[in-house]
This record gives sequence, C-alpha cells and structure tokens, in this order.
Amino acid sequence: MSAPVKPAESILSSGLTIEGKIEGSGNVRVAGRFKGNVNVKGEFTVESGAAVHGEVRAESVFVGGEVRGQIVATSRVEFKETGTLIGDLKAGSLAVAAGSKMRGKVEFGWKEGEIVEDAPPMEGGARPATR
Repeated sequence: MSAPVKPAESILSSGLTIEGKIEGSGNVRVAGRFKGNVNVKGEFTVESGAAVHGEVRAESVFVGGEVRGQIVATSRVEFKETGTLIGDLKAGSLAVAAGSKMRGKVEFGWKEGEIVEDAPPMEGGARPATR
C-alpha cells in the first residue's frame, strides 16, 4: 500500500516580507512577514518569529508567531507557546499552549447557525445573543 499523498506546501521564508493576497488549495507556511488577506483550503502555519497582518481563513491554522487580524478556521486553530493573536478568532476547535497570548473575541465549538437557547440570563436579566 502506498503512502498517503501529502498536499503541496508553499513557504514564505524568513527574511522575506510580502504584501498582497494568498488564495488557493494546499498548505501555506509563513516564516517571514506577510501583510494582506489569506484564504486557503488547507493548513496555514505562522512560524515562531513570523508575522501576518490581515484576515486569515483556512481549514486549520497553527500560530507560532504573531497574527494581527481575524482568524477563521473551519476545523481548528492551535496556538504554540510562542503564538500571539491580536484580533478575533472563530474555529471549530481551539488548542492553546501555555505561554501563548491573545487579545480579542473567541468563538469555537459552534456549528454555523446554532442558537443558544438554554443559556442563563446575564447580569441585568438580559439573555446572550443568538447565533
């Protein structure tokens, strides 16, 4: 039996700074600096010491460097101990290593369109927002 085929991976090497847009299928690894929006059907990895400024949309996102902007992952987001996010996050699941940092709003584990029916009232008697 042959080994499973690994999707192609594109790498933005350390020492490189690129501004623009990344779109397509396959995995992308950033070790340098990228400014712009990302939309990939695959994994998007930000290495330790790397920086991404813009919105990131991917199946899975692995954060070891710094992301400034929103992250939306259909599957999962994983923060390494050196990972930092300044912005909002929405994901199917979330894993956070000790030492990582985040400032923003987080939503995970919800199915698209799922409504919070039985949530207890918030302070002042208000109910949480529905989705």
